Amino acid sequence: MIKNITTILGVLVAVASLSLADSAPEASAQDTKKMVQNNFVETAQKGIKLSGYVDAGYSYNFTGDACCSNVGARFGSDTAQRGDFNLYAVKIALEKALTSENKGQAGFRADVMIGEDASYFINRSAEQLSNTNNNSNSLFLEQAYVSIRAPVGNGWDFKVGKFVSILGYEVMERPANMNTTFGLLFNVMPLYYTGVLSSYKFDDYLDAKLGVVNGSNSDNNTTTNPNAGDGVALLAALNVTAPSGNANWSNNFQYSTGNDNNTSVSSQNTSLATSAASFNNVNSAVSAYTLIYNSWGNWAPKFAGDKLLIAFNALLGNTSGSAQGPIARNINSTWYGAGAYAKYQFNDWFSLCSRGEYLGGNNSAVTGNNGAPFTPGANPSAYATGESNWEYTITAGFNVIDNLLIRTEYRLDWGSSIYNTRNNTSTSDGPAHYAGAEVVYSF
Repeated sequence: MIKNITTILGVLVAVASLSLADSAPEASAQDTKKMVQNNFVETAQKGIKLSGYVDAGYSYNFTGDACCSNVGARFGSDTAQRGDFNLYAVKIALEKALTSENKGQAGFRADVMIGEDASYFINRSAEQLSNTNNNSNSLFLEQAYVSIRAPVGNGWDFKVGKFVSILGYEVMERPANMNTTFGLLFNVMPLYYTGVLSSYKFDDYLDAKLGVVNGSNSDNNTTTNPNAGDGVALLAALNVTAPSGNANWSNNFQYSTGNDNNTSVSSQNTSLATSAASFNNVNSAVSAYTLIYNSWGNWAPKFAGDKLLIAFNALLGNTSGSAQGPIARNINSTWYGAGAYAKYQFNDWFSLCSRGEYLGGNNSAVTGNNGAPFTPGANPSAYATGESNWEYTITAGFNVIDNLLIRTEYRLDWGSSIYNTRNNTSTSDGPAHYAGAEVVYSF
């Protein structure tokens, strides 16, 4: 009897040991290793790189009061009144880049920003430009895409997911630009797209891009009106590189087939005011398209010994369409601008950069400085006034320690009603002065 009980207990213990082998602390080291191998995502996988930076600074605007007025020609975190300490961004990027081999392969990239810049990348609308909206806790997903190479010809690459705009000379990463503050043209450029972008390099001198996306700065399709159909935006780019490799010229196009849901400055206007109550009913109808052409180039003259860099940036955009509602309205807004940049690297640790820009339009629908957003019952000619804005910026850079960049900057803006005077009692054409400093550590 005792022998039988002993045998039964032995069998139960053996069964229990087998059932716990993959989950209980008693599991052997070998069994645990197998379980980990089946479920573990390796963080140190070969080819995956982590990079980023921390960007902080101090800015001082000499116009407006400490409450409510702002310099509308500037990006949100550049327009805070009086003195302001800024955490511009903490940027983290994780990437497995494609190799140079022309074979079938895949990778990915994901970029995240946290900081005051992130809050305005999420929504650059003019209504947000005030001190009370600066929020360093904002989280912005800049990019997240899968990259694929098809071994066709010289290698045909694809990005599928969310990726940064192909338009514009300046980028969302401040440290990568010549100047600390963002320029006038940057404020009206698309920031990102969600869709598919293909690129092909014909040779060392010519490469091109083609893409189909939802629209500018939108995770949804390009239309904001339920009766306008399922719009898309088409992208195209052609880049030419000089045989010597010291110059390049980039031509970029965007055509949106529907009412583009663009969250850039005064998005309520560039979206043809469909957020107004009168255009959100079943009987409303919006028909529109947006066309943008951007051209920019770099040149590092050989005679300067790689110390001088000269660049330009040009923009032409048009939104045309009609809105049917209580007031039938035709929309035809054109905006245009140009900028010139120069950088001279005096030595390994000191550089000086300069930028001058102009941004204008046949009305205020894009810049939003003159005239209020269109609302039900408003005069259809509310945007009859043209716009002209100017800015000049000079920036000194100091690379005193590896991976550490310190910059100081002065900026001057002037033009059509670029800022509100004290207590928002009236508007002013400027000038509006700015001074600031920035510290960046990259990794």
